Amino acid sequence: MSETSIAPPSIGQKLQPYVSFIGPMAMIITILLFMAIVEPARYFRASNLNQILLDAALYMPMAMAMTFVITQRGIDLSIGSVAALSAIVMAFLIKQYDFPAHVATLIALSLGALMGLINGLVITRLKVPDLIGTLAMDLVYRGIALVLAKGLVLARFPELLTEIGRGQSLAYLPTPVVIGLACMLLGYFLLNSTHFGRYTISIGSNPEASEMTGIDVDRHRVYAYVLMGTMAALAGILLTGKLNAIQATSAPYFNLHVIAAVVVGGTSLFGGRASIVGSLAGVLLLSMMINALVTLRIEFFWQSVASGVVIIFSVALYTWLQKKDRDGGPGFKSLLFKPKNSKTFQLFAAIAIVLVVLALLGLVLSGGIKPNG
Repeated sequence: MSETSIAPPSIGQKLQPYVSFIGPMAMIITILLFMAIVEPARYFRASNLNQILLDAALYMPMAMAMTFVITQRGIDLSIGSVAALSAIVMAFLIKQYDFPAHVATLIALSLGALMGLINGLVITRLKVPDLIGTLAMDLVYRGIALVLAKGLVLARFPELLTEIGRGQSLAYLPTPVVIGLACMLLGYFLLNSTHFGRYTISIGSNPEASEMTGIDVDRHRVYAYVLMGTMAALAGILLTGKLNAIQATSAPYFNLHVIAAVVVGGTSLFGGRASIVGSLAGVLLLSMMINALVTLRIEFFWQSVASGVVIIFSVALYTWLQKKDRDGGPGFKSLLFKPKNSKTFQLFAAIAIVLVVLALLGLVLSGGIKPNG
């Protein structure tokens, strides 16, 4: 009997676990190279890089939770209203009823979880489609916030909130960045090391088959929405601390920004495919893009136009690539991981590394990054 030889894994097979964030990382490198040429001194200042991290940190908790929701073939369009209403209730408890800040924040998180539970029950018990159900609840939550606030802007909160929203903590990292990264680590653990993560992938891949194997599909979908509501409330707390103010109309575009970041990061809108690391890369990409537009002194209204166009293009392109790969066509994986293309990929990787090194050298020579001493 002849022994069957097992071929060693190709470079494509080795890189396959990381394919979900190759796209956003390529776009991040493109932005860095472009800004290194056009506006290196302003864009690569330590204060500006710190601002990019602060902006990204606001979306990290929501992107983590939205990864689970989308992976289960769901969507949540109410997160901006959940964030605003949770923050408004927290602000009223502190300003008008003299609640301690830590108690008010816990109540806000609990309220966010409750709103997530309501979303989940509307979808699973009343059988309202995710898109319509969460859009309707978005109107409900925003309306309640407007009724409570009555047009007021609540401001000047205790130091605990401002510390959470814009303080400094470990290794000179802003506190919200630490919180955001901690949420991402929690999401990575949940997705890769728990039954909840495995069931999430299974439900997104085939809900009917998952139910036949004994998984309570509706219950786990509700869990995902509860997690989403809690993380949206946390984002509302971070926003309040960052601005030291909150109003009922805050966070109007949270849903678009978060969904775009998650999908660009490799989580499939068709369900069954998720990447927490890719979602993190997507959040960083969008924050860097918006910051680049501000650095280039583009007017605010044109920033909105450019942001919307780039988000639509990025999501459409990545969704197309995923669909091609899923249908067996010449998608991203199949093109990248063919044995005959492995050397081409290595060549492009080497060129990218050289470009990054040259860009960093150019920054040093132009004064964008000053050597110590």
